[in-house]
Amino acid sequence: MSIAFTRRVVAVICLALCASAGLLASGARFWQVSTQADFLEGEVDTLSIDQHGRLVLGPDLTLASDSATPFLWTLLHGPDGSVYAGTGNDGQVLRFSAKGERSVFFDSPELEVHALAAAPNGGLYVGTSPDGKIYRVDAKGASSVYFDPEDKYIWALATDSSGALYAATGEKGLIYRITDEGKGEVFYRTKSTHARTLLVDGKGDLLAGTEAPGKVFRIRKDGTGFVLLDSGLQEISALRVGENGVVYATALTGKPAPGAEERGPDREAEPDRSVPIPSVSTEITAMTVIDIPSSSGPTAQPRQARRTPPKGGVYRIMPDGAWDVMWELTDDVPYDLLPEPGGSMLVATGNEGKIYRLSGDPVRVTLLTRADAQQVTRLMRDGDGRIWVASSNPGKLYRLSSRQATKGSYESEIRDAETVATWGAISWRGSAPNGTSVKLYTRSGNTSVPDETWSEWSSAYTKASGEQITSPKARYLQWKLQLTGTESSTAMVTSVTAAYLQRNLRPLVSSITIHPPGLVFQKPFSTGDAEIAGFDGTTSDRRASQQAQSSLTQSVSPSLGRRSFQKGLQTIGWKADDDNDDDLSYDVMYRREGETTWKALKRNLTDAIFVWDTTSVPNGTYIVKIVASDSPSNPPGTALNGERESRSFEIDNLPPSITVTAVRRDGPRTIVSFTVEDDSSPVQRVEYSLDADRWRTIYPKDGIADSLIEQFELTLDGDITDKAVILRALDTMNNVATGRAEMARPATR
Repeated sequence: MSIAFTRRVVAVICLALCASAGLLASGARFWQVSTQADFLEGEVDTLSIDQHGRLVLGPDLTLASDSATPFLWTLLHGPDGSVYAGTGNDGQVLRFSAKGERSVFFDSPELEVHALAAAPNGGLYVGTSPDGKIYRVDAKGASSVYFDPEDKYIWALATDSSGALYAATGEKGLIYRITDEGKGEVFYRTKSTHARTLLVDGKGDLLAGTEAPGKVFRIRKDGTGFVLLDSGLQEISALRVGENGVVYATALTGKPAPGAEERGPDREAEPDRSVPIPSVSTEITAMTVIDIPSSSGPTAQPRQARRTPPKGGVYRIMPDGAWDVMWELTDDVPYDLLPEPGGSMLVATGNEGKIYRLSGDPVRVTLLTRADAQQVTRLMRDGDGRIWVASSNPGKLYRLSSRQATKGSYESEIRDAETVATWGAISWRGSAPNGTSVKLYTRSGNTSVPDETWSEWSSAYTKASGEQITSPKARYLQWKLQLTGTESSTAMVTSVTAAYLQRNLRPLVSSITIHPPGLVFQKPFSTGDAEIAGFDGTTSDRRASQQAQSSLTQSVSPSLGRRSFQKGLQTIGWKADDDNDDDLSYDVMYRREGETTWKALKRNLTDAIFVWDTTSVPNGTYIVKIVASDSPSNPPGTALNGERESRSFEIDNLPPSITVTAVRRDGPRTIVSFTVEDDSSPVQRVEYSLDADRWRTIYPKDGIADSLIEQFELTLDGDITDKAVILRALDTMNNVATGRAEMARPATR
């Protein structure tokens, strides 16, 4: 699609919206979903989302059987092609035949079966919880207690080449080695609360993952252990060995793992019950995918710099002991992983039942598919290379095929237009080769969660260039996408764009600030002579000598520059908002106290600041009104105004007057009596200087300078006939007046 064609489509959309605007804001908004993070906010069904934000048909995930239980915890492939699953909360082992037929193979007295391992002659070892026991079940389903430790949980089982059975337990974090029925002993003490997962590697060493804290151990045949990984998370949920002896681990956390300094070498931490104990998990509705480059530590990004701590991670441990974080999850939990030929890997997660593929170096993440369950708890590849998927909430068994699905769908997140909106066109970008198709549907409503009050899904939109949305006006909008294809060809969508127009809302002037008289601000980042923010200089002719009499380096706000003083100027600032995010223009109006007619000071301002040259009006008390209009973003006749009046304030550009009423001698002293009077502003400060000496403050006869007229008496020692007594008075508007007091000389004869 050419850029020119795209612009024409956008122009047509905008014109259509303007034509139907009425009282709606003219600025069309465009809701675009175009990145992997965007698409992950919605719900997929048999679709994949790769790291480039491409939505395509994913692999076929076929339901093999519904277990009728809430949890499938573990899977084991039997020699006859059957799949065995450990369940909860009924503590059974289910057998799924190659034809998908389900039967109960073993029913234990306990509630949970978290661990399965192959036993000789086609039998099974079954580990149960919470009254931890290990059963041996033969191929016909006959069972007996094989090992009964004192531990409460049996979390994992593994066998080595000699036929010895290892059991990971909780709540003491012990690993047992059982060589024959009833003959077992502690093989390794992890000093953790739970030993959660076991794996025998190609060298015959035992790998163990623990909970509280989440660590990975390598345990030699002689029972000596070495920590390969301290994840910093609560639990190691899965361990797998990939190509070239690389060990992969998934870790998760429900709360920060206790530090060694808190626990001590012999003190046991309390287990995190959110994962081991079966429960219906709270649904998490979003996932953030982070690409993390390789590093020798847990993560290349400092943990203290993260905005959200991770809820899980996928780790890679090299044969030489170096390890790195392949992927961190901030909103979801990894339960299992499965290496693939070629170095890629599948990761099973909750709480939205998503399966991801990690590939490449640095790692790239693709949402491969999604199961119709909250958690994907186990992945297993059988001897024929088929991949089996177990889920919980509810418990189901799936087959993940390498064959591409022929249809899939995607539902977007809910878009909140914030007001009742008129919908424009919806369009998509991508490709639809012959034999494939892309269809879009929309629905709308006025509740944040779709319910029976929402409209039905619209008829299909099939034009990639865009079609008018037919769903009714409302506050919320959702779209649905359906892709079809063949086993060798798929439609692809890289972005979906929906246009809408909000109902126009009135601007709000939230505050008006009347700055002290004469205080002005330089425009930030100005060049040459400093310009005053909000002042155009057209009211009167000001000389350069009136430039800043004093300046301060303090900045009053990020948008204003340095402060300075210019007599006669009054700075007015305000704050205004528009919920439509429309551009605003401002009119500044004024009236004198007692008047009812507003007069315009300045119209069509774009900045929320204005400087008034108050020498253009008489002294008095004034009020300013700011009128904010969204007319720059709306056609004539549809714009709305919002306004606010300021507090009253004084304008006074005339200095006070000083009247000397008497100068008399009183013995060795001279007393000067004078009056200071101002028409508009109270007298603020009066000073005198004797023979050009420093200025000294004089206080009124009543002790406080607060009135328009104040009486003063100045007592000086000696005769002032030959002295210069200068008086200076300031009003509250910083107007200054000076005068001189003289004693009359005696007449000469």
